[in-house]
Amino acid sequence: MSELLVERRGAVALVTLNRPEALNALTAAMCREFHHLLDDWAVDPGIACVVVKGMGDRAFCAGGDIRAIYDGERGGQGEGDFFRDEYTLVHRVHRFPKPYIALIDGIVMGGGAGISINGSDRIVTERSLFAMPETGIGLFPDVGATRFLSRCPGRIGLYLGLTGTRLKAADMLHAGIATDYVPSDRLDALIGNLAAGGDVETAIRGVVADAGSSSLAERQAGIDSCFAESRVEDIVENLRREEEDWARDALKAMERASPTSLKISLRQLSRGATDIEEALVLEYRMTRHILKSWDFFEGIRAQVVDKDRAPKWRPAALQDVTDRMVDAYFEAAERELGFD
Repeated sequence: MSELLVERRGAVALVTLNRPEALNALTAAMCREFHHLLDDWAVDPGIACVVVKGMGDRAFCAGGDIRAIYDGERGGQGEGDFFRDEYTLVHRVHRFPKPYIALIDGIVMGGGAGISINGSDRIVTERSLFAMPETGIGLFPDVGATRFLSRCPGRIGLYLGLTGTRLKAADMLHAGIATDYVPSDRLDALIGNLAAGGDVETAIRGVVADAGSSSLAERQAGIDSCFAESRVEDIVENLRREEEDWARDALKAMERASPTSLKISLRQLSRGATDIEEALVLEYRMTRHILKSWDFFEGIRAQVVDKDRAPKWRPAALQDVTDRMVDAYFEAAERELGFD
C-alpha cells in the first residue's frame, strides 16, 4: 500500500498521507517521495496549486515516525538521517513557488506541523488539534519551529514549545498557526473549487466560517508575563504563583518534560530565526547532538516503545543542566544541513 496517494484534479495536485493506522506519521521514504513530487509540480504549468491532507478523520499528520528512528539507531542502521529528509522537505514546502494548501483536519504535531505550517495556506476544521510535544520525548520543537513559533504573538510560541500545550482551531488562528477555518463538511467543495482553476484565495473565502472565540487570546497576558524570562527555573516559579488552570497544566507538563530539552528549547526559541534556512540549519545541528544523547531515546522508549510514561531523564533536575551542557547542543556538528 502506498504511503502517499497522489492524484490530479484539474489544476490541483492532491496528496493524501496514507498511514491512518499511525495517524499518518511521516517516514523517511514519504519525505523523499513528496520532495520529488514538489520539485516536479513546481515547474509543471498544468498545476496551479498543491493540496495536502491526511487519510481518515483522526489526523492530518501526527509527526515523524520516531519509532523507526529509535529502531534504526538501536539496530545500527543509521536512520538518524530521517531528520535530513524531513527538514529538506520542510524547506521545499516553505519555498514552493505556488499555493500550498494543507487541510489540517484532525491531529497535527511535529513533522505534520512542518509540512503544513511552513506552507502558504493552513486550513483548520472543528476536528483540528495542534501541539509541539517534543520536550516530552527529550527533543525540542523542530521542523522550522525556531521560525514559526517565534512569530506567534507575545510569548505564545515559547509557551507552546516548552509545554506541548494542545490548541484547537480558534486558538491555532490566534497563534498564527492556521490561516483559515473551514468546516470539515466543506473541504470537498474547497478542493472542487480549486480544481476548477479559480483564484485560491477566492476559493477559500467561499467556504470559510467563524471558528469562535480563542481561549488562548484570553490568557495571552498571563502567558506573556510568566514566560518573559531567560531561565527555565524562573518560568517554573512564575507558573507556580499563577492561580489559573492553564498555568497549572503548563507547570505539570514542564515537570514531566526532559530538563535538558526545556533548557535547549528555551535557548533555541529565544534565539529565533528570520528565515527557514536559518531555522533548519540550527535544528539539524541540534539533532546531530540529540542523537548522541540519552534523553531522546529514553523519551521514545517511555512514550512509544514500552509506554510506561516514566522516562528517567539524565540529568533529572533543571538545576543539574548547566550552561555548558546547553552550549554543546549549539556547537557545529560533524555534519551540517545545506540546501541546493
